[in-house]
Amino acid sequence: MGHIADNLAAVRARIDKACRDAGRDPADVRLLPVSKTQRPEAIEEAYAAGIRLFGENKVQEVADKAALFADKPDLDWAVIGHLQTNKAKVVAQVATEFHALDSAKVAEALDRRLDNAGRDLDVFLQVNSSGEESKFGLDPDDVEQFAKSMRQYRSLRVRGLMTLAVFSDDAAEAAACFARMQELQRRLQSTDLAAGSYSELSMGMSGDFELAIAYGATTVRVGQAIFGARQEPDTYWSA
Repeated sequence: MGHIADNLAAVRARIDKACRDAGRDPADVRLLPVSKTQRPEAIEEAYAAGIRLFGENKVQEVADKAALFADKPDLDWAVIGHLQTNKAKVVAQVATEFHALDSAKVAEALDRRLDNAGRDLDVFLQVNSSGEESKFGLDPDDVEQFAKSMRQYRSLRVRGLMTLAVFSDDAAEAAACFARMQELQRRLQSTDLAAGSYSELSMGMSGDFELAIAYGATTVRVGQAIFGARQEPDTYWSA
């Protein structure tokens, strides 16, 4: 095994410690390695180390990689980036999870494509917990109504919420985003939302996943701490 396997072990150790510090069971927190822009060799190494689900931001990239690794039927893909409706077909074909649902048009497009393909898709509703204009996601005040609208989609299985916390050297600012998500989750769980239990929170990345775990994260999306620096988009297939 190479450095990626070592990095995976180190990240898992950090997750275990963060869970113990928060009084949580490490088994309740899932690691989602983010392989965007990474070369196939890096994915091969992570696969050899036991990873079976990878997160990707770009639709074309996940389509290319899914085709490249088609000989590994136990390898799954989670799309974690913003999606335009004209790319819904690709996600419906290759992804098992979508972590950035924030639009009725995208929900409709995915549901239609999935229904045609006879597939289901696990989805997380993306929330703009920081209020930054540069970020995608639902306004926290709009989430409950959007969640209710999800009842009409037969092929979308709502697992919970996703967010990108504010990027700041002040941990208190990120903590406020995670606390907002935890409170929003509690509110949703107290309502009658047949489309999902909202039992999961996808939040926390390489720089803040321990803090996210303290606020109830069930999936942490970690890229650079596992794979190192991102590759240039036009060279990620290079040896």
